[in-house]
Amino acid sequence: MALSTEEVGRFAGLLESNGDALTTAWTDAVATLLRGRLSHAELHRQIAELQKGFQSALSGGADDLQADAAGELRALLSELSNTRARQGFSATETAVSIFALKEAMLTVLGQGGDIDAATLRDYVAFSAFIDRAGLFTFDSYVRAREELISDQAEQLLELSTPVVKLWEGVVAVPLVGTLDSARAQVVMERLLQTLVDTGSPYAIIDITGVPAVDTQVAQHILKTVVAARLMGADCIISGIRPQIAQTIVALGIEFGDIATKASLADALRHVLRKTDVNAGRRGAGRRES
Repeated sequence: MALSTEEVGRFAGLLESNGDALTTAWTDAVATLLRGRLSHAELHRQIAELQKGFQSALSGGADDLQADAAGELRALLSELSNTRARQGFSATETAVSIFALKEAMLTVLGQGGDIDAATLRDYVAFSAFIDRAGLFTFDSYVRAREELISDQAEQLLELSTPVVKLWEGVVAVPLVGTLDSARAQVVMERLLQTLVDTGSPYAIIDITGVPAVDTQVAQHILKTVVAARLMGADCIISGIRPQIAQTIVALGIEFGDIATKASLADALRHVLRKTDVNAGRRGAGRRES
């Protein structure tokens, strides 16, 4: 239900004429709901800004939250939602901070004695406007929280797929946990970028911490190995435990000529032998020349 022009004007005047009392009552109401989780000074600042936003919207003739005149108010509500989401408040705690304006408004209106019928009708109409603002805040909080969770998940994904330079020419990717499509893509991208940055000819993919290997996981590993080979690097897969070896055989998965080792130590010894052989070949070549 949209506010009429007369109701918009009356409540704009009411917000202006009772600014300090309304801010105080609103702050006290929200402080009670939040149980001291925000300092009184910070809460008072937020409430004062929101009150100015409501007053600005109504003074501009906004009869609905989507009106152009309510742009500043929408921005303030979105900022509140984003801030509360980052601070760990719940969606309910964020929305009730707006709904509390109704309680504060009723407190201010009742200070002069009984509320007449006309003022009560205006209050009911304005309450609907506050309800829409509260729901807008709730929706904004949910979007902000989803974005925050998505960002955190992406950061955790990157942290869970480190590429470690063991020594000159050798890098390792220790995998722990389930290897799904999204994580496999991150592994491949980080490994290839590290190979470019370091110029390493050898990469060890250690799956000791992968609880199970199925066809999908094996395909992800094989694609990573092929991509690394295209970059000129040989890959060694370590951590092939007996249970995993049996599963790979049962599934009929072929690793072809890819070197596989039972442990990371075996993979390191394998790489050391290959680097020693290559170093010896290069030394012999220099002596012959």
